[in-house]
Amino acid sequence: MLVEFIEGLSRHCKQAIAIAIDCVMLSVMLACTLILKHGRWDLDWLQFWPAFAVTLGCVPLFLRLGLYRHIIRHMGPHAIWAIVKGITVTTVALAAVAYMVRLPDFPRSALIIFWLLSFCYVTGTRFLVRAYAQAVVRGNVARQPVAIYGTGEAAAYLAHRLGREGDYRPVAFIDENKDLHGRVIDGLTVHPVEALSQLASEHIVRQVLIALSPASSAERRRVIEMLEPYPVQVRIVPDFDAIISGIPVANIQDIDISDLLGRHEVAPLPHLLSGSVANRAVLVTGAGGSIGTELCRQILRLGPRLLIILDQAEFSLFKAENELRRICERSRTTTPVITILGSVLDRVLLERTMRGYGVETVYHAAAYKHVGLVENNVIQGIKNNTFGTLCAAEAAIDAGVADFILISTDKAVRTRNVMGASKRLAEMVLQALQEQTDRTCFSMVRFGNVMISSGSVVPLFLEQIDRGGPVTITHPDVTRYFMTLPEAAELVLQAASMATGGDIFLLDMGKPVKIHHLARKLIRLKGYKVRDESTPHGDIEIRITGLRPGEKLHEELLVGDASSGTEHRKIMRTLESHVSWTELRPALVTLEHACDAFDHDAIKRFIENLVEGADLAEQLFDLTPRADVLMLPKRESLGRAR
Repeated sequence: MLVEFIEGLSRHCKQAIAIAIDCVMLSVMLACTLILKHGRWDLDWLQFWPAFAVTLGCVPLFLRLGLYRHIIRHMGPHAIWAIVKGITVTTVALAAVAYMVRLPDFPRSALIIFWLLSFCYVTGTRFLVRAYAQAVVRGNVARQPVAIYGTGEAAAYLAHRLGREGDYRPVAFIDENKDLHGRVIDGLTVHPVEALSQLASEHIVRQVLIALSPASSAERRRVIEMLEPYPVQVRIVPDFDAIISGIPVANIQDIDISDLLGRHEVAPLPHLLSGSVANRAVLVTGAGGSIGTELCRQILRLGPRLLIILDQAEFSLFKAENELRRICERSRTTTPVITILGSVLDRVLLERTMRGYGVETVYHAAAYKHVGLVENNVIQGIKNNTFGTLCAAEAAIDAGVADFILISTDKAVRTRNVMGASKRLAEMVLQALQEQTDRTCFSMVRFGNVMISSGSVVPLFLEQIDRGGPVTITHPDVTRYFMTLPEAAELVLQAASMATGGDIFLLDMGKPVKIHHLARKLIRLKGYKVRDESTPHGDIEIRITGLRPGEKLHEELLVGDASSGTEHRKIMRTLESHVSWTELRPALVTLEHACDAFDHDAIKRFIENLVEGADLAEQLFDLTPRADVLMLPKRESLGRAR
């Protein structure tokens, strides 16, 4: 094709061709000017040779003004100014020559005609070539048709950017304002929201990009809920300032889960945020996990003297270390980041680390938190979550750590599973140890599911939707609390600054979310239809698998109703009953012996007797020979062929 041939030429060849064409066409424009002015063709052209010479001599001026440096396909308004200057200078030079040489039959009004014709030619041809080149490129690339919600400056500029680049092709604007319906913006018609059904059914629109600037989270959530019933994928673009600053339009994001669930985040209180971190040596256990890594990110921004990250998972720790070092480079932070590979059950390692680096604050996030895995690996769950906390707490006391904060869970309340019981036992360990020491202030922060964390259902649902389903939920009535990862870490840091010793802090998780409704929302907002009895030809099925062992329909944050407010309106404090250290210590020894003996019945009885409200499943597996496995036929050995 012609466009491909021209693009294959060198830059100098392209410039030479453009200059040659302009020389010919500007001479033609001068000839047209004289013909229009005199009203005839048979002029004495030879007498006008000085005018033609000046016109040709001024063409290199366009090169000097940078006109030929503009890439035509991406040429914008800045090129017009170069054209205006070049043609104006050419016209002035032409007037000077006509005056000095006293060209006959060259009236002054011809100069105005020449300027207008030349401007129309130079600008018109270049923008026509630009439109053709962009149309050819767009025609060669499969671009997704999208509608843009909004008609403001951000939406209009986005449509303009998408028309020139990216994988999306804007075909319509969507807006609620009835006065704008039927109007045209940048060649695209503004439609009401209801028109999405027809646009989607005709395969004109597959996605809707929300472009509102500025927009509060409440406004975004209202728009998302309004678009949810329509069979289109809903996505969000960066804010207007980001688009203007050159953020690639490919940086279009899926909907923010926090907008979907209606979380209202509260600005942190600066003195609480840095109270247990600033100018301190801070240790984060479980730093490779989602909560641990987010804590580290935020701690780094608060100016610690030293940050120590510890995890037993090598690859997770490696990723966390690399990310934190990149944060330090970007923010030019000089805080040293020390990486410790090890287990929280290694008491010697913990104490040497805390003593050696003078640790003043410990955030204990190391835990096994997947209910199903811990339910089938009871011994390791109890050892890591309960006895790991005990090792870390005793090491902190011996090393003189000032503050020790345990990241706990709502599953510790009236638990039905070993994971929750092991975390409640960890809380009880810290409550009992607090009575034994004045050197270390122990506190616990209890909250529910964190969106997009490794243990949350949200990433699982999104993965299942991308695979084409089915989306699996355990029960149609199950509910869970949710909060964002940054908000959870932020509130944990603030709660730590308010601890007085033995506190259990509860984070305001908002209203519980029905998991079945969440699954349906995610499917619809991804542009699919839910397949059910009323819509048998839908895209993705929601399959009910039944409650797993140890799973509850509804989680709680309190054993009782005794809680009080704090300085932060999203953090509450409770002091729950617990046993003394003199009673708990021998009980823990008994539990440890039961774990070593793999005595699951003893473990179950121990937990239900000691942990208030605990009611564990009838059978704890954890390396217990299972009948359904034992009854499988044995594989025949494969002998060597003779």
